[in-house]
Amino acid sequence: MSEDLRKIIVDGEEVEVPNSFTLLQAAEAAGREIPRFCYHERLSVAGNCRMCLVELVGAPKPAASCAMQVRDMRGGPNGEPPAMNTLSPMVKKAREGVMEFLLINHPLDCPICDQGGECDLQDQSLVYGRTGSRFPENKRAVEDKEMGPIIKTEMTRCIQCTRCVRFVTEVAGVPEIGMIGRGEDAEITTYLENAVTSELSGNVIDLCPVGALTSKPYAFNARPWELKKTETVDVMDAVGSNIRVDARGGAVLRILPRVHEGVNEEWISDKTRYAWEGLGKRRLDKPYVRENGKLRAASWSEALDVAAKRLSGDASKIGMIAGDLCSAEEMKAAKDLADALGIASIDCRQDGARLGTGPRQEYLFNATIAGIEEADAILIVGANPRVEAAIVNARIRKTWLHNDTKVGVIGEPVDLTYEYEHVGTGAKDLAGLKKKRSGFIKTLKDAKRPLILVGAGALTREDGAQVLRAAGDLAAAVAAVSEDWNGFSVLHTAASRVAGLDLGFVPGEGGQDVAGMQSGNMETIVLMGADELDMSKFGEAFVIYIGSHGDAGAHRADLVLPGAAWTEQDGLFANTEGRVQLAFRSVFPKGEAKENWAIFRALSERVGKTLPYDNLTQLRLKLFEDVPVLGGIDHAPGAEGAAEFDAKSIGADGDVADAAFTAAVRNFYFTNPVARASRTLAECAALKDAPAAVAAE
Repeated sequence: MSEDLRKIIVDGEEVEVPNSFTLLQAAEAAGREIPRFCYHERLSVAGNCRMCLVELVGAPKPAASCAMQVRDMRGGPNGEPPAMNTLSPMVKKAREGVMEFLLINHPLDCPICDQGGECDLQDQSLVYGRTGSRFPENKRAVEDKEMGPIIKTEMTRCIQCTRCVRFVTEVAGVPEIGMIGRGEDAEITTYLENAVTSELSGNVIDLCPVGALTSKPYAFNARPWELKKTETVDVMDAVGSNIRVDARGGAVLRILPRVHEGVNEEWISDKTRYAWEGLGKRRLDKPYVRENGKLRAASWSEALDVAAKRLSGDASKIGMIAGDLCSAEEMKAAKDLADALGIASIDCRQDGARLGTGPRQEYLFNATIAGIEEADAILIVGANPRVEAAIVNARIRKTWLHNDTKVGVIGEPVDLTYEYEHVGTGAKDLAGLKKKRSGFIKTLKDAKRPLILVGAGALTREDGAQVLRAAGDLAAAVAAVSEDWNGFSVLHTAASRVAGLDLGFVPGEGGQDVAGMQSGNMETIVLMGADELDMSKFGEAFVIYIGSHGDAGAHRADLVLPGAAWTEQDGLFANTEGRVQLAFRSVFPKGEAKENWAIFRALSERVGKTLPYDNLTQLRLKLFEDVPVLGGIDHAPGAEGAAEFDAKSIGADGDVADAAFTAAVRNFYFTNPVARASRTLAECAALKDAPAAVAAE
């Protein structure tokens, strides 16, 4: 038997478990269910609900199984393995007693509580509780707290499990929730009665085992058994968080996280959680044609004829720009149509990022999101991961907290929820870092697995390609790339970016990039949900907008072709680490809107260049044939090909400018048309801009 394993007896059955296991983990390894409220696998052990009591054979009283380890168990007097019981009369009586105490002050709110039907307290009181209460006194009442537009509070229901406190302190890194008072007066509250400002605050709703913290926008909307649940992925950033979309009829009513250890663990950002509100607002549900300066409704036949006429002109004067929420299929269909028409001016980098012309590892987060936990030194270049990718920021905080990973930043000094060394502000500091002998460069060189994280703020400048080369040179200088580790990583902000670059949705020979298309020399521009642009720069060009929301692009458009949002069509998305994931339709498109790839298929027929696929399956087969890497579903390349890493193939040679890096994302809540249409996210953004409360002196 290994030194790290130990034989114990659980309910008369001998099992072998690691010494570091808690009794709760050991019992579950033996197939026993242990009830719990305060314990959570990703949070520190609090041991304050006492629901997980088990009997240690030979001990005078039950023990909290979440707070005691296997190595602390004592064997029998004659050398027998230590034993515990999880189903004995003592355990049954102890759990009934604990449950009775928990329910002493809990209100009988189940019929009106949003947690009803998916409540841990409901489920466990049914299985482990008594049939009645012996407590005749009045229940205590607690004043509800204001936690902002996201979290609805009913604090009388709170059982002081402190999961929310531990989450915001340990995972989110914004300790704005805590417990005050003692005994009967104990309450969970926010400091200074302020809204919680973390970008991850909505996760406390999922963590709450009772109905004390529920979703304010979802309040009284539906019961869980009424909802159609669709497992899909998020597109609010480039992380590709795994989510579940719950819908009823044609409306999405909530978005919840799914567990994926390699991507988002079990957390999602507040933008991901509440963007669903925007799916039903400002929608484009029929084609529009601009006449005499105003848009009027048109039929699909008329709209397609207008689009076909415009696309049949001089190909050198026509351009296509893919937005941040495009799926791989619609970009493939658009590119195939552009190739058939001879259009070389296509671009998926609406922010103007200078990358995508080199090998695939030039634009991937090669360390992988889960690999952040293996890094022992991290240099963040021109990025604010807290607002660009909140889930990635939580991973960095996790490794900083638990592994003592050193973090350095070149860029704006911002609050990243963890301590870091401010190495510099701009590209000159990055380029000159490898020449230094002390400071953070020594930390990187001494690290076994250094990680160089390059953000969009460093790549969207005029010298973005040169900055990318400087980052590659630094990665080579500090040995950030080896056979089993590739620490050169690019953090994208757009869900569509990696798939677009994989497809080659960049200007061809003689083609213009986004900046060139905005020079005023183009005759026709096709915007595929691209709204983060200065529309005035398109001059007199005829703008065809294909998208789901009436945002900046639709306001500028001369022709609007209504498309589907990402929850309304099946699609493939490659996240920042190159992991291809499937998004599934949860509701149907609004009104007369069509799936985006089908619009390009219909257009191709009108211009006499019919694309060689009639359905999504055929399109995907063509996609996988032309771009095989997009067929590796749920596979993150990581260090594959690291041995061939060549810094000279990354970016472009040349001098970097002296200007400081600026953040690519200024407003976390308003990065795309869907998020901007959400009332809840608008309220969150307004709170961010409000002056901070201060304590009275």
